[in-house]
Amino acid sequence: MKQFALTAALTAAFALGGGATAQAWQPTGPIEFVVTSGPGGGTDNFARVIQSIISKHKLVEQSIVVVNKGGGSGAEGYLQGKAGKGDAHKVIFGTNNAYLLPYVAKLAFSKSDLTPVAALALDEFLLWVNGSAPYNDAKSYIDAVKAKPGFKMAGSQSKDTDQTLTVMIQEATGAKWIYVPFQGGSAAATQLAGGHVDSNTNNPNENVGQWKAGQVKPLCVFSPVRLAKSEPVFGGKGWGDIPTCKESGIPIESFQMPRTVWLPADVPADAVKFYEGVLEKVSQTPEWQEFVTRTAQTARFMKGQELADFVAKDEAANKKVFEAEGWVVK
Repeated sequence: MKQFALTAALTAAFALGGGATAQAWQPTGPIEFVVTSGPGGGTDNFARVIQSIISKHKLVEQSIVVVNKGGGSGAEGYLQGKAGKGDAHKVIFGTNNAYLLPYVAKLAFSKSDLTPVAALALDEFLLWVNGSAPYNDAKSYIDAVKAKPGFKMAGSQSKDTDQTLTVMIQEATGAKWIYVPFQGGSAAATQLAGGHVDSNTNNPNENVGQWKAGQVKPLCVFSPVRLAKSEPVFGGKGWGDIPTCKESGIPIESFQMPRTVWLPADVPADAVKFYEGVLEKVSQTPEWQEFVTRTAQTARFMKGQELADFVAKDEAANKKVFEAEGWVVK
């Protein structure tokens, strides 16, 4: 009788408690990928490539729909995340604007309205000049800017990554530019190729077309190490031949933008683990490696404490610039 009672008690305990822990969270309906950019943008491509890889390798049983909410420099998408509090079927794709936008614009969301899941890649930033410019290295260009005021630096929007990096370069070197914002990196690339500005700090993918045509040329990359070797893009040079900006004399070791994935606040911890696992599998596929190579991004999967440490460091560095420039909204 005692043995029977013990067995019955263990069975009941498992049914009430143990079964719940053994049953990891799974999506029970369609999943919505909320993209904090318009169609065709970098974040849109990021989300759609992940969606296609998940579908191809059958990493998730439920269907996935991609929804673009790019208004307000991505704020619209993060507000969707806030509105979905507790809903683990709503996945938000963005960048570091998830935690930087609220500093420079009065918005109805904050970082606490989102749950960090993972980052899968880092967008690199390069210093570019016109293809016919007489400068073949960063030092000679910086010296020219310091010697004669009036040089123009193109960028994507105001108070965004490009302008933040421009301020950092100015503080590090003493050079001063007239910053000219445009609507996106492609517009900044076109303006530089046409000789209407003197430089920009575009990502590789934003300027690669103009580099292939010899209309622009890269001087250095703001990365701790050189980019991965690639096939030649122009003049026998590929991405891996570009020196880092630090080795070129600009004392900035790194300026990189993470491609990030978030869930709304108050989702189950098991749901975060579920998406971490799916995205880590995505990052290990040949399709993902081909994507980051083609776009000259740096593949780096981060989750948990590693992601939290990266975000804290990146947020502090950017906040310092925002405060110095008077961009922080009250």
